[in-house]
Amino acid sequence: MLTVTAERSGARLTRARLSPRDVLRVGGAGLRTRPLRVFLSALGIAIGIAAMIGVVGISASSQEDLNRQLSALGTNLLTVSPGNDLFGEGSHLPSESESMIGQIGPVTSVTATGHTTAKVYRNDQIPEGQSGSIAVLAARLDLPKDVGATLVSGTWLNEATHRYPAVVLGSRAADRLGVVTAGTEQRVWLGGRWFTVVGVLAPVPLAPELDTAALVGWPVAEERLGFDGYPTTVYARAKEEHVVEVREVLGATANPEHPDEVDVSRPSDVLAAKQATDATLNALLLGLGGVALLVGGVGVANTMVISVLERRAEIGLRRSLGATRGQIRLQFLAESELLSALGGVGGVLLGIGVTFAYAASQGWPAIIPAWAMAGGLAATLVIGGLAGFYPAVRAARMPPTEALAAP
Repeated sequence: MLTVTAERSGARLTRARLSPRDVLRVGGAGLRTRPLRVFLSALGIAIGIAAMIGVVGISASSQEDLNRQLSALGTNLLTVSPGNDLFGEGSHLPSESESMIGQIGPVTSVTATGHTTAKVYRNDQIPEGQSGSIAVLAARLDLPKDVGATLVSGTWLNEATHRYPAVVLGSRAADRLGVVTAGTEQRVWLGGRWFTVVGVLAPVPLAPELDTAALVGWPVAEERLGFDGYPTTVYARAKEEHVVEVREVLGATANPEHPDEVDVSRPSDVLAAKQATDATLNALLLGLGGVALLVGGVGVANTMVISVLERRAEIGLRRSLGATRGQIRLQFLAESELLSALGGVGGVLLGIGVTFAYAASQGWPAIIPAWAMAGGLAATLVIGGLAGFYPAVRAARMPPTEALAAP
């Protein structure tokens, strides 16, 4: 403890000055005397900080998972589908659209699917109206490679099966039809005849329409399902550096006579838009975390005001022994900051735990930005200072005689 001396009326006065270590020790002693109240007040701060860090961490983890998906699947996939004509009626793509798109220089691969009018059921006893909204699509053999699809069971259509009653089910279509695994014993009633389920797809992020589809070979669709041969969705992969240029000419290339009747999209943009939509919800959750933090700050202020009222005798005694108003003010500000810091550290740890647990349950990489943790701790110090300012000033202004006379 450092001291300074001053001359006053010819007498030498020595006044103690609190060192940082003394401030922490005195502030900590004040907290240790009321452990339950301190715990509850710190809990309010911790909940607010944990909510804010959890939201930021979960959002960052989700974003990182999306980025990894896009890196693996590629952002160079473009889809072409028919739009509406001038009268608002549906149009169709020319049957030559695939080959014409394939002639664009930067395009590296092209594949397609086509809608059929067939319906698919678990067996031939299901009423016709209960199709489960499963689309039956004719598919090219190179479809999985181009859209990044993988199978969880069985195999994809090949040269030996795409001409015969064989079908590959999307992930959600398989669930609706009650098909768990593919095999020669698994059959579905499709287009008025039995089709063998040779494969089941995993979810396809870049082509979610395949998740609710039953996919058959192009030849068998034309021969047995009355398919007209017009593609309804063309998938094109382009060189990454030329995606924008290819996108601009796809409509005119796919349907030169009516380029305004063609819709062109980039599936990766849809995923990014979904992430932006999730960000809106994250902003709302951050606001709720801020409210929780504010409530925690009110709890700290309430604790400190009560502490000043309960410790008037202590304040009076310290003032009588030479403590200055600044030292009393510093003592209670230190208690408030320590209380808030305790809640802040607990909130950061709780937020980290929540983020890691949720990310693990979703199979995401756990990402917590360093600025979120640093910001959370900084917020607690600000809250502690604001919450403790009034009680500290009140304690410092309390006259020693009045404080000593308090019951």
